[in-house]
Amino acid sequence: MEITAEIKSISYKPLLCKTLKEIPYNEIDSLFYKQASFILNFDDTNKFAVSWWVSAKRTRSYPYARVYDTLSFAGKKVTVIPIFKDEGKDGDRDYIQWDTISLMSLLGVYVIISYYKDAEKSTNYAGKITNQFFDLQQIKRELADLLSFQSSAVHWNMAQVEKVGEIGRHAISSYQQISSKLSIEMHSLPEAERRITELLEGKDVFKATSRGRARQAQDRESKTTQPKEQISGEKAILTIKNHLGGEYFFTADEARIEGETVVLTECKHSKKSVLPSIGDIQDGLIKMVLFTNLDTVYVDGKQYKPKAVLKLTSGIQASPSAQQRKILELLEREAKENGFKIIYENIEDISL
Repeated sequence: MEITAEIKSISYKPLLCKTLKEIPYNEIDSLFYKQASFILNFDDTNKFAVSWWVSAKRTRSYPYARVYDTLSFAGKKVTVIPIFKDEGKDGDRDYIQWDTISLMSLLGVYVIISYYKDAEKSTNYAGKITNQFFDLQQIKRELADLLSFQSSAVHWNMAQVEKVGEIGRHAISSYQQISSKLSIEMHSLPEAERRITELLEGKDVFKATSRGRARQAQDRESKTTQPKEQISGEKAILTIKNHLGGEYFFTADEARIEGETVVLTECKHSKKSVLPSIGDIQDGLIKMVLFTNLDTVYVDGKQYKPKAVLKLTSGIQASPSAQQRKILELLEREAKENGFKIIYENIEDISL
């Protein structure tokens, strides 16, 4: 099933956000990596909700969950994303995608595109590096600029894209230094230079190449069912457009037509626990932010009303613990507040 949809604006009340710790700006160097998401306190009147991505790829380390935890903050929400991450020749290398930046713009999140400046040699894998560290001086300069920036996240993020060539050059130079320092071979330098050159050619080329890869990933995901997923319906390709012409390429784990309604379901499964992890659930809630704000939805040229569903499944049969019930109570409230449905499968005694 191929679905196209439009979003005009986002309206959503998150309730499952964790309480963010507050970090004074003058302690950012020592405390930045201790929290995946936090409140950065510049002074009594200026505070940002900040999250950071471990990798540029949105399927690693629950970056959506980190962003979700900042959504309840009333002020500026900021997320730091590496332009690319190279783990060494025996590891992965992931590049930032245009659609990641576009999605953050849609959510009203200001993106700081950064790069890793230092790292440590992995003790578990001979050809990999680990514990990579951002150039915090560059991040602090961007944060200082953002303090006085008065326009929207969309405008800020477009300006960030204009800097990707310069940031990419810094990233390549840093990885060359890391490789020499740690005696670890990195991935192909010409390939990295080629990808950075694409970015240097401007945001239009960046958008075109990123979208092409996003479409390929979308097509691969739509044809693949992961072992952890318990899918009872048909996977669907979902392409969302906003009023600015931005496009976002996703899949729905399950999609089905019920009369004049198309039901879009995001599935989260736990193999060994009664519930999926909080990170998994929050990752699914980012999809609920999107699915509950769809305006016009078309399947094969016909318009339908969208219905959003979050399905939680378990590989064991057991009742939720007291702590898990607290999570479920908040989740049920969030579903009621925002107009989506929760389905539980193989989870006993779920009445709250």
